[in-house]
Amino acid sequence: MTPLLPSLAAAGLYAGAALYQALLLSRRATPDKRLLGLLGVLALLAHAFGLRLLLLNNGALQLDFFNAASLLAAAVITLTLLASLRIPVENLLVLLFPLGSLTTLLALLPGGTTQPIVEEPGILAHILLSILAYGLLTIAVVQALLLLLQNRQLKNKHPSGIIRNFPPLQTMESLLFGFLWGGWSLLSLSLLSGWLFLDDLFAQHLVHKTLLACVAWVVFGVLLWGRHQLGWRGGKAIRWTLAGFLLLMLAYFGSKLVREFILHI
Repeated sequence: MTPLLPSLAAAGLYAGAALYQALLLSRRATPDKRLLGLLGVLALLAHAFGLRLLLLNNGALQLDFFNAASLLAAAVITLTLLASLRIPVENLLVLLFPLGSLTTLLALLPGGTTQPIVEEPGILAHILLSILAYGLLTIAVVQALLLLLQNRQLKNKHPSGIIRNFPPLQTMESLLFGFLWGGWSLLSLSLLSGWLFLDDLFAQHLVHKTLLACVAWVVFGVLLWGRHQLGWRGGKAIRWTLAGFLLLMLAYFGSKLVREFILHI
Protein backbone atom coordinates (compact mmCIF):
# COMPACT_ATOMS: atom_id res chain seq x y z
CA MET A 1 0.00 0.00 0.00
CA THR A 2 1.21 3.50 -0.81
CA PRO A 3 1.96 5.90 2.10
CA LEU A 4 0.42 8.80 0.14
CA LEU A 5 -3.16 8.57 1.46
CA PRO A 6 -2.40 8.16 5.21
CA SER A 7 0.29 10.86 5.00
CA LEU A 8 -2.09 13.31 3.32
CA ALA A 9 -4.77 12.47 5.88
CA ALA A 10 -2.30 13.11 8.73
CA ALA A 11 -1.18 16.42 7.22
CA GLY A 12 -4.80 17.54 6.81
CA LEU A 13 -5.75 16.58 10.37
CA TYR A 14 -2.69 18.33 11.82
CA ALA A 15 -3.46 21.47 9.81
CA GLY A 16 -7.12 21.42 10.84
CA ALA A 17 -6.26 20.97 14.53
CA ALA A 18 -3.68 23.78 14.40
CA LEU A 19 -6.15 26.13 12.67
CA TYR A 20 -8.89 25.33 15.18
CA GLN A 21 -6.57 25.93 18.13
CA ALA A 22 -5.01 29.11 16.72
CA LEU A 23 -8.38 30.68 15.88
CA LEU A 24 -9.77 30.10 19.36
CA LEU A 25 -6.61 31.26 21.12
CA SER A 26 -6.50 34.43 19.01
CA ARG A 27 -10.05 35.17 20.22
CA ARG A 28 -8.95 34.62 23.83
CA ALA A 29 -11.07 31.48 24.01
CA THR A 30 -9.96 28.08 25.30
CA PRO A 31 -10.05 25.21 22.78
CA ASP A 32 -11.90 22.06 23.78
CA LYS A 33 -9.09 19.90 25.16
CA ARG A 34 -10.87 16.64 24.32
CA LEU A 35 -11.56 17.67 20.71
CA LEU A 36 -7.99 18.89 20.30
CA GLY A 37 -6.67 15.62 21.72
CA LEU A 38 -8.96 13.59 19.46
CA LEU A 39 -7.78 15.42 16.35
CA GLY A 40 -4.19 14.97 17.48
CA VAL A 41 -4.60 11.24 18.09
CA LEU A 42 -6.31 10.70 14.72
CA ALA A 43 -3.55 12.62 12.98
CA LEU A 44 -0.91 10.59 14.82
CA LEU A 45 -2.53 7.29 13.86
CA ALA A 46 -2.53 8.27 10.19
CA HIS A 47 1.01 9.62 10.58
CA ALA A 48 2.22 6.40 12.19
CA PHE A 49 0.64 4.26 9.46
CA GLY A 50 2.24 6.32 6.72
CA LEU A 51 5.59 6.27 8.53
CA ARG A 52 5.47 2.50 8.88
CA LEU A 53 5.15 2.17 5.10
CA LEU A 54 7.97 4.66 4.54
CA LEU A 55 10.38 3.42 7.20
CA LEU A 56 10.17 -0.36 6.93
CA ASN A 57 11.51 -1.83 3.71
CA ASN A 58 12.04 -5.60 3.59
CA GLY A 59 12.81 -5.75 7.30
CA ALA A 60 15.28 -2.82 7.12
CA LEU A 61 14.86 0.68 8.54
CA GLN A 62 14.89 3.39 5.84
CA LEU A 63 15.82 6.40 8.00
CA ASP A 64 16.72 9.10 5.48
CA PHE A 65 16.65 12.84 6.21
CA PHE A 66 12.94 13.49 5.60
CA ASN A 67 11.80 10.22 7.20
CA ALA A 68 13.87 11.03 10.29
CA ALA A 69 12.33 14.52 10.51
CA SER A 70 8.82 13.05 10.22
CA LEU A 71 9.56 10.40 12.84
CA LEU A 72 10.94 13.02 15.22
CA ALA A 73 7.84 15.19 14.75
CA ALA A 74 5.60 12.23 15.51
CA ALA A 75 7.59 11.48 18.67
CA VAL A 76 7.42 15.12 19.81
CA ILE A 77 3.66 15.37 19.27
CA THR A 78 3.06 12.03 21.00
CA LEU A 79 5.07 13.10 24.04
CA THR A 80 3.26 16.45 24.17
CA LEU A 81 -0.19 14.86 23.96
CA LEU A 82 0.73 12.42 26.72
CA ALA A 83 2.14 15.21 28.87
CA SER A 84 -1.02 17.29 28.35
CA LEU A 85 -3.01 14.66 30.24
CA ARG A 86 -1.21 15.70 33.44
CA ILE A 87 0.27 19.16 32.91
CA PRO A 88 -0.89 22.25 30.95
CA VAL A 89 1.24 21.98 27.80
CA GLU A 90 -1.47 21.75 25.13
CA ASN A 91 -0.62 25.30 23.95
CA LEU A 92 2.65 23.87 22.59
CA LEU A 93 0.57 22.02 20.00
CA VAL A 94 -0.23 25.26 18.18
CA LEU A 95 3.38 25.15 16.92
CA LEU A 96 3.88 21.38 16.86
CA PHE A 97 0.84 20.48 14.75
CA PRO A 98 2.06 22.56 11.77
CA LEU A 99 5.48 20.93 12.20
CA GLY A 100 3.80 17.52 12.00
CA SER A 101 1.88 18.52 8.88
CA LEU A 102 4.99 19.84 7.14
CA THR A 103 7.28 16.91 7.95
CA THR A 104 4.59 14.39 6.97
CA LEU A 105 4.41 15.92 3.51
CA LEU A 106 8.21 16.25 3.20
CA ALA A 107 8.61 12.54 3.99
CA LEU A 108 6.77 11.77 0.74
CA LEU A 109 9.56 13.44 -1.27
CA PRO A 110 12.45 11.35 -2.59
CA GLY A 111 15.06 10.99 0.15
CA GLY A 112 18.82 11.08 0.11
CA THR A 113 21.26 8.27 -0.48
CA THR A 114 21.28 6.76 2.99
CA GLN A 115 21.46 2.98 3.19
CA PRO A 116 18.74 0.95 4.96
CA ILE A 117 19.60 0.08 8.56
CA VAL A 118 19.74 -3.62 9.39
CA GLU A 119 21.31 -3.75 12.83
CA GLU A 120 21.34 -5.62 16.11
CA PRO A 121 18.97 -4.64 18.94
CA GLY A 122 21.60 -2.53 20.72
CA ILE A 123 21.96 -0.19 17.73
CA LEU A 124 18.20 0.07 17.31
CA ALA A 125 17.88 0.88 21.04
CA HIS A 126 20.48 3.63 20.55
CA ILE A 127 18.44 5.07 17.66
CA LEU A 128 15.23 4.95 19.70
CA LEU A 129 16.85 6.66 22.71
CA SER A 130 18.27 9.35 20.43
CA ILE A 131 14.87 10.05 18.87
CA LEU A 132 13.18 10.25 22.28
CA ALA A 133 15.93 12.54 23.60
CA TYR A 134 15.63 14.83 20.58
CA GLY A 135 11.84 14.71 21.01
CA LEU A 136 11.87 15.90 24.62
CA LEU A 137 14.52 18.53 23.94
CA THR A 138 12.52 19.77 20.94
CA ILE A 139 9.52 20.22 23.25
CA ALA A 140 11.84 22.08 25.63
CA VAL A 141 13.01 24.50 22.94
CA VAL A 142 9.43 25.16 21.79
CA GLN A 143 8.57 25.81 25.44
CA ALA A 144 11.57 28.16 25.69
CA LEU A 145 10.45 30.11 22.62
CA LEU A 146 6.92 30.46 23.98
CA LEU A 147 8.35 31.52 27.34
CA LEU A 148 10.46 34.16 25.58
CA LEU A 149 7.41 35.47 23.73
CA GLN A 150 5.31 35.45 26.90
CA ASN A 151 8.00 37.27 28.89
CA ARG A 152 8.44 40.00 26.27
CA GLN A 153 4.72 40.60 25.82
CA LEU A 154 4.11 40.76 29.56
CA LYS A 155 6.95 43.28 29.95
CA ASN A 156 5.40 45.41 27.20
CA LYS A 157 1.98 44.97 28.86
CA HIS A 158 0.39 43.96 25.56
CA PRO A 159 -0.18 40.20 25.76
CA SER A 160 -1.89 38.71 22.71
CA GLY A 161 -4.87 36.38 22.81
CA ILE A 162 -2.64 33.32 22.65
CA ILE A 163 -0.35 34.51 25.45
CA ARG A 164 -3.30 35.28 27.71
CA ASN A 165 -4.18 31.58 27.67
CA PHE A 166 -0.71 30.46 28.81
CA PRO A 167 -0.01 29.33 32.37
CA PRO A 168 1.91 31.78 34.64
CA LEU A 169 5.60 32.40 33.92
CA GLN A 170 6.71 30.36 36.93
CA THR A 171 4.70 27.35 35.71
CA MET A 172 6.09 27.75 32.19
CA GLU A 173 9.66 27.81 33.55
CA SER A 174 9.04 24.74 35.71
CA LEU A 175 7.72 22.88 32.67
CA LEU A 176 10.76 23.96 30.64
CA PHE A 177 13.22 22.53 33.15
CA GLY A 178 11.15 19.39 33.56
CA PHE A 179 11.47 18.74 29.83
CA LEU A 180 15.17 19.61 29.95
CA TRP A 181 15.85 17.12 32.74
CA GLY A 182 14.00 14.37 30.88
CA GLY A 183 15.70 15.13 27.56
CA TRP A 184 19.17 15.40 29.11
CA SER A 185 18.70 12.05 30.88
CA LEU A 186 17.65 10.34 27.65
CA LEU A 187 20.52 12.00 25.78
CA SER A 188 22.90 10.61 28.42
CA LEU A 189 21.52 7.10 27.84
CA SER A 190 21.73 7.61 24.07
CA LEU A 191 25.42 8.58 24.23
CA LEU A 192 26.15 5.69 26.59
CA SER A 193 24.42 3.17 24.30
CA GLY A 194 26.30 4.57 21.30
CA TRP A 195 29.61 4.12 23.13
CA LEU A 196 28.67 0.53 24.01
CA PHE A 197 27.29 -0.63 20.67
CA LEU A 198 29.03 1.40 17.93
CA ASP A 199 32.28 -0.29 16.96
CA ASP A 200 34.09 2.20 14.74
CA LEU A 201 33.00 5.83 14.79
CA PHE A 202 35.46 6.81 12.03
CA ALA A 203 34.29 4.10 9.62
CA GLN A 204 30.66 5.03 10.22
CA HIS A 205 31.18 8.77 9.64
CA LEU A 206 29.90 9.52 13.13
CA VAL A 207 32.79 11.46 14.67
CA HIS A 208 31.42 14.97 14.09
CA LYS A 209 27.93 13.86 15.08
CA THR A 210 29.18 12.35 18.35
CA LEU A 211 31.36 15.36 19.20
CA LEU A 212 28.52 17.84 18.62
CA ALA A 213 26.11 15.69 20.64
CA CYS A 214 28.63 15.54 23.50
CA VAL A 215 29.06 19.32 23.45
CA ALA A 216 25.27 19.71 23.49
CA TRP A 217 25.12 17.29 26.44
CA VAL A 218 27.64 19.48 28.30
CA VAL A 219 25.68 22.66 27.49
CA PHE A 220 22.42 21.19 28.80
CA GLY A 221 24.25 19.79 31.83
CA VAL A 222 25.73 23.21 32.65
CA LEU A 223 22.29 24.79 32.27
CA LEU A 224 20.71 22.31 34.67
CA TRP A 225 23.58 22.79 37.14
CA GLY A 226 23.18 26.57 36.87
CA ARG A 227 19.48 26.27 37.55
CA HIS A 228 20.05 24.08 40.61
CA GLN A 229 23.07 25.90 42.05
CA LEU A 230 22.74 29.49 40.84
CA GLY A 231 19.01 29.81 40.19
CA TRP A 232 19.36 30.55 36.46
CA ARG A 233 16.07 31.49 34.84
CA GLY A 234 14.52 33.78 32.27
CA GLY A 235 16.65 34.96 29.36
CA LYS A 236 19.80 33.11 30.45
CA ALA A 237 17.98 29.77 30.63
CA ILE A 238 16.36 30.37 27.24
CA ARG A 239 19.71 31.25 25.59
CA TRP A 240 21.42 28.14 26.96
CA THR A 241 18.46 25.99 25.87
CA LEU A 242 18.58 27.35 22.31
CA ALA A 243 22.38 26.92 22.15
CA GLY A 244 22.22 23.28 23.24
CA PHE A 245 19.37 22.54 20.87
CA LEU A 246 21.20 24.13 17.92
CA LEU A 247 24.25 21.95 18.60
CA LEU A 248 22.06 18.87 18.84
CA MET A 249 20.27 19.60 15.58
CA LEU A 250 23.58 20.23 13.85
CA ALA A 251 24.81 16.90 15.21
CA TYR A 252 21.92 14.94 13.77
CA PHE A 253 20.23 16.78 10.92
CA GLY A 254 23.26 18.80 9.88
CA SER A 255 25.44 15.72 9.48
CA LYS A 256 22.58 13.82 7.84
CA LEU A 257 21.95 16.64 5.36
CA VAL A 258 25.62 16.84 4.37
CA ARG A 259 26.04 13.08 4.06
CA GLU A 260 22.87 12.41 2.05
CA PHE A 261 22.55 15.44 -0.21
CA ILE A 262 26.11 16.80 -0.55
CA LEU A 263 28.57 13.94 -0.04
CA HIS A 264 26.09 11.21 -1.09
CA ILE A 265 27.33 8.66 1.44
